[in-house]
Amino acid sequence: MEFPTVCPACARENRAEFTDSSVHDLTCAHCGARYCVFLRKQRFEVLFDLGTRALMDGYAREAVASFAAALERFFEFYVWAFTLERAANAEQEFGAALSGLEGTWRHVASQSERQLGMFALAYLLREGREPDFLTARGLGTDFRNRVIHRGALPSRAEVEAYAALVFALIDRLLTELGPGAAHAELAQEQVFAAHLAGLPDGVTAVFEEHPGMFRARRFGGLAPTPKLSPQPVPGQVPGQARKPGKAVNDARAYQQALFRQALEERGALLRSFKGPPLNVPPGRE
Repeated sequence: MEFPTVCPACARENRAEFTDSSVHDLTCAHCGARYCVFLRKQRFEVLFDLGTRALMDGYAREAVASFAAALERFFEFYVWAFTLERAANAEQEFGAALSGLEGTWRHVASQSERQLGMFALAYLLREGREPDFLTARGLGTDFRNRVIHRGALPSRAEVEAYAALVFALIDRLLTELGPGAAHAELAQEQVFAAHLAGLPDGVTAVFEEHPGMFRARRFGGLAPTPKLSPQPVPGQVPGQARKPGKAVNDARAYQQALFRQALEERGALLRSFKGPPLNVPPGRE
């Protein structure tokens, strides 16, 4: 999948393919200038946004695969954030902590169940409580397996509900991580710094942050969504905000409201990732 980027030399649009490293060495198709785009976006963010784009374009089944992968990669992100945060609190050198983490992760890199186990332990140690959301219902596992492994063809409504569940869970855990997320983001910055140091003369470095569903909450204007109870409180004035509720149906409604709010804010921007090139300014054909 591609995203748009603007050449720093001629200001015309080029399209680049996402990479695992978020580093993109490009040559402008219009003027031949060489530049490197460093995309400040974690892999789980890219995957979730790709799922959102697929859903908006009508590819419901493909969207499920991206949302499921986004959740798995977020669990990885959480483990890295927790481990590096803990190392920082212990005044351990960042490079040594990162090296140890990378070596350890290699043992579970191809085994999703073990990765989930590492996440569960990381959550327990950081928050001091059981990750009680790690259930088939809490993760939408049955729906995911039915679509991905058994070839079921889901409706858009089903996929939207699954997307809302994944979004709400990641959003909640990011909120709990708070500044701790910066420790995992620093690992990406180190990758950027190493590549930047090796760029030849004449190559322009461009750092970009593309619109994302989670960045709407962290860096944009997306405000918290109150969780409403399914029934009005006795004596409540019509239109007045309801008290928080704990019913399952209410939780699902809250998840979907949160997802739709983020989609409303960022959906139009995400659509441009897959749309036609921007109009070329007059005189630059």
